[in-house]
Amino acid sequence: MLAALHVGVKGNKWFSLIDKVNRLDVLELAWAKVQSNAGACGVDGITVEHFAKDSPKRLLAVKKHIEEGSYQPQPIKRVWIPKPGSAEKRPLGIPTVRDRVVQTALKMVIEPIFEREFEEHSYGFRPGRSCHDALRRVEELLKSGYTHVVDIDIRAYFDSIPQPRLMELVEERIADRRVLKLIEAFLKQGIMEGMESWEPEDGTPQGAVISPLLANIYLHPLDRLLAGAGWEMVRYADDLVVLCRQPHEAQEALARVHEWMESVGLSLHPQKTRIVDMKEVGSHFDFLGYRFWRGRKGNLRRFVRPKSKAKLRDKLKKQTRRGTGRSLPAIIAGINPVLRGWYGYFRQASVESLKEMDGWVRGRLRSILRKRQRKLRGRARGRDHLQWNNCYFTALGLFCLELRRAAESASLRRGATC
Repeated sequence: MLAALHVGVKGNKWFSLIDKVNRLDVLELAWAKVQSNAGACGVDGITVEHFAKDSPKRLLAVKKHIEEGSYQPQPIKRVWIPKPGSAEKRPLGIPTVRDRVVQTALKMVIEPIFEREFEEHSYGFRPGRSCHDALRRVEELLKSGYTHVVDIDIRAYFDSIPQPRLMELVEERIADRRVLKLIEAFLKQGIMEGMESWEPEDGTPQGAVISPLLANIYLHPLDRLLAGAGWEMVRYADDLVVLCRQPHEAQEALARVHEWMESVGLSLHPQKTRIVDMKEVGSHFDFLGYRFWRGRKGNLRRFVRPKSKAKLRDKLKKQTRRGTGRSLPAIIAGINPVLRGWYGYFRQASVESLKEMDGWVRGRLRSILRKRQRKLRGRARGRDHLQWNNCYFTALGLFCLELRRAAESASLRRGATC
């Protein structure tokens, strides 16, 4: 894509981009990505399945609107979903399918322009990079002696990004007024909740395909600042840590970050932003769903963050209620994909974390059996564990996190001896 964009570049600014955004093959590829991701419908009520029935006609209409400069995003539908581990709810934004297609095409065109300049220690929502890459880098630095950790929490980052300054950063590389107008239209995209609607003054649109890229663009100057100062930093979107060898370096880094945040209209969360000395026994910090912990023997361990465990439990509780009428094999078939997906992300957590979750899942299933077969209320206990032991659930095909870890470890040992 960067090679295709090379025409129309002057002084490291791109002047001719809109013709790439509205190319039919680019829109078709964008639609394929949106279709594979599925997702709910927006305010227009058009689902992915509905869009697919006459997608060629719809894409041609989108192409025409972009060419004429008349494309206007529709409002984002706001819904509220439960917050894991609490009674609170958090907002979720759902753009229309059509807007998701256009944003994907726009992202495909402009991402390579900024991607080539992003710093090595930025991992979030970037091609060929993942959460696990960021986690491995943090562990490498901790083991290399960077034990003074500045755990940074930006208060309501995605909702607080000042739009005028964000557009200034985008305009440093993009001069095509029609593309800039399109980006600004998405930033000013209205939000609709029930019968109410409003236009946000700051922030990037919730649920928008392009929001993570814009968020990375806004924090790129901070990446350069810290890299230039010689500090080690690992950032995944707005989740970031600075790792230093000495306590005074950590204090200086925190002061520099705080100063930069204030200068660009952002703020740090005073309770959640802190410096952690990871040489001390029992010290810990959370990053990307994991909890890095210094054990009593001085060893560095990775547990599952409590909020991440609560999120999984909330998801599984709906499928493992004691009053459910489904058979046990059907329940297990329903929760196994969830457990496999969770293990895929948390496979690097301590065995204790995996055993704890296995025990909780089996406890839920024993409680179902206790009510059905023994006509008793409450959670499983005592005799229930003997009657329906761990092997009983393994025989029924329940995915076991601990057993999967043991099998993978054994496979690695066999490979090392070959």
